Amino acid sequence: MMELNTLKQFLVVARLEHLSRAADELHIAQPSLSRTIARLESELGVPLFERSGRLRLNDTGKLFRDHVERSLGELDAGRRAVAEATSQGLGTVRLASETFLTLTGPLAAYKRAHPSVEIELHWSSAEDMARRLRAQDVDLCVASQPIHAEGLEATQLFDEAVGVAVPLDHPLAGRASVRIDELAGQPFITARKGHWLRRLLDRLFAARDLTPKIVCEGDEPAAIADLISAGLGIGLVPAFARRSATRAPAAWIAVDSPDCRRAVTLYWGVDSHLSTAARLMRTTITSWNWIAGEPQDNRR
Repeated sequence: MMELNTLKQFLVVARLEHLSRAADELHIAQPSLSRTIARLESELGVPLFERSGRLRLNDTGKLFRDHVERSLGELDAGRRAVAEATSQGLGTVRLASETFLTLTGPLAAYKRAHPSVEIELHWSSAEDMARRLRAQDVDLCVASQPIHAEGLEATQLFDEAVGVAVPLDHPLAGRASVRIDELAGQPFITARKGHWLRRLLDRLFAARDLTPKIVCEGDEPAAIADLISAGLGIGLVPAFARRSATRAPAAWIAVDSPDCRRAVTLYWGVDSHLSTAARLMRTTITSWNWIAGEPQDNRR
């Protein structure tokens, strides 16, 4: 009989594909974790990992992982549903995103309207969002790049141009638009690989058989803007960030390419049992006026 704790430990090992790091995260000894995984494989009658060189989840392990994630997600959803029903409250909402800078307006409005709701915010890469939604680890995800996976529903929030930000004293600062080939050799400050901003930069240059000159990779959009403003390089910046009142001083130039855009999309699981709090959050986000920065039905 499989124990819940065994399945939870298996999921951590499957995610990290590294026993010692998984043991550290779980705060248990590595030999104990190794025995747990070995017992699980023995019970199933098949290996779940390839052990030649680096530990890797095999096809059987991936199949089992998907079922375990859904099963544990359903158990957690049931626990939260009971808690919501017995407390007669709205419940908790768990939102994941690549960046929360875009979401500060609707999040603030939601909290004002529902102050008793507990909001959990989780940073997540787009690659990890589908898994987290299927496992019901989070209720909603907002991504700036497509998530190609089954079992998800989505609604596009907005589509916008992405331009290039340069220091105010940069030779390009007075331009209304610029071509990608004109940016070859320029020092770029951008996000790490996997982030939508970095993927867009790499894709734009690769389409022209070019490689961007990257001098800094970061995780914080505000820090990237500050470094550009300080004269250390240039970088792609979405129009939304350009409109932000807190942006660092820089010149924003349109990029002469129809592909230099991002589509921000809200995702949730098809079979997810969303709490009342999560459904209200979904409504708040989907009905937000992203241009005006207020709810769609706001009346002055």
